[in-house]
Amino acid sequence: MGRRTLLVFAAVLSLALAVVALIPVSAPSHDQVFEIPKGTWARRMAGEKIETLPDHIYLTVGVRDVLVLKNHDDVPQTFGPTLMMPGQSFSLPFERAAEYQFACTAHASGQMTIVVDSYPATPWARVSWRARNWLRRL
Repeated sequence: MGRRTLLVFAAVLSLALAVVALIPVSAPSHDQVFEIPKGTWARRMAGEKIETLPDHIYLTVGVRDVLVLKNHDDVPQTFGPTLMMPGQSFSLPFERAAEYQFACTAHASGQMTIVVDSYPATPWARVSWRARNWLRRL
């Protein structure tokens, strides 16, 4: 009974890996949207150590490769060399896999890292990409 159970488990695992490997990677939009909430600056000036944006943002060329920042705060925010006035949005497309560092006034540390992964074109790359994205959510 133990050997048969092991064989069934291995077959199910192999089938699951094949499905994960063969399903193409896609997204409904190339945009990955992040919003700076209203009152962020005031809360930070009041001494709150709030994080409105993650330390690292992960994008993938050809899937989700456009970073969109929306400033809903009452004051201007700076992202890299760009000044976003209240109510403005900023879109930054990425075409090359790399790790990018940006100054960001909406972030408590003043820095943000954008990690852009290459498109997972092969079956094994799709398995690896999906596993990495799942682990990043934990």
